[in-house]
Amino acid sequence: MPLQLSVLDQSPIAEGMTAEEALANTVRLAQFVEELGYKRFWVSEHHDTTSLAGSSPEVLLGHIGAKTSRIRIGSGGVMLPHYSPYKIAENFHVLAGLHPGRVDLGIGRAPGGMPRATIALQGDRRRPVDRYPEQIDDLLSYLYDTLPPVHPLYGVKATPIVQSPPDVWLLGSSSETAKLAAAKGLPYAFAQFINGEGGEQYMRSYRERFVPSPYLAEPRSMVAVFAICAETDEKAEWIAGSLDLTLLMLEQGMAVNGTPSPEKAAAYSYSPYERKRVADNRRRMIVGSPARVKDELYRLSEAYETEEIMLVTITYDFHDKLTSFRLIAEAVWG
Repeated sequence: MPLQLSVLDQSPIAEGMTAEEALANTVRLAQFVEELGYKRFWVSEHHDTTSLAGSSPEVLLGHIGAKTSRIRIGSGGVMLPHYSPYKIAENFHVLAGLHPGRVDLGIGRAPGGMPRATIALQGDRRRPVDRYPEQIDDLLSYLYDTLPPVHPLYGVKATPIVQSPPDVWLLGSSSETAKLAAAKGLPYAFAQFINGEGGEQYMRSYRERFVPSPYLAEPRSMVAVFAICAETDEKAEWIAGSLDLTLLMLEQGMAVNGTPSPEKAAAYSYSPYERKRVADNRRRMIVGSPARVKDELYRLSEAYETEEIMLVTITYDFHDKLTSFRLIAEAVWG
């Protein structure tokens, strides 16, 4: 089968840009990649940050669904430990009712922000992360109306009752989520854009351990990776400098008030250690001309034994982002 491409957008805010502009860009991007033939458009959940505007995927997806017509829409993801599985089920039943057959519910266990954001989100209802597997079971039971009679809330319905509940994906960047997805018989997405090492092994473990379930008969997977494409390798490298500097600043605890420009990134004085970190972070990215990116995407597909790759693209200039997705689509699909 031909390679399938999807998009994860974090609604990045460039320096000098407003959050309103970033959210409008996300909607525009969804419409743009739908016309290009991308399969899915997912949005992320991040809290207490001035560089990413996507804090509420459920709300944003309702708007994106109304502004598109064919592309699958979903969360990449909802950070389940913060929330009641029942409320998440109802949120996504509403989305599935509004946009039948188009909704994915990607869930993760990461906090999506600093500890103070977790405290603000959970208040006095602190939920230990080790309850995550039980939360997944509850969520699936609410989504598919299969609460067992022994459950203390047996009989409760996650309304509205819809004909096509969302597809549930487990998202992760470690071996534990791969094992969990396999045990529960759910689709698995590995976030290489978060963790550049071990993904191929985790995906292999997922396939080998997979147990068929009422939700999925055979393993289904994809890998998400940073991708920046331009007309030439040199131009792509120039544009990617913004992301290089952003990641470096984040991991060193430096204030990031939006994606910096390529000019600012080029002018930054990198220490030897920082240059090594930039090189290490490039394992999380595919950067280059259309031919180079196409080759790398197919190599990634073979390494992970998956037919679907989700692209995450952060640039200073939104037009560079649109161009990147267009060039990749033309290179892969002709």
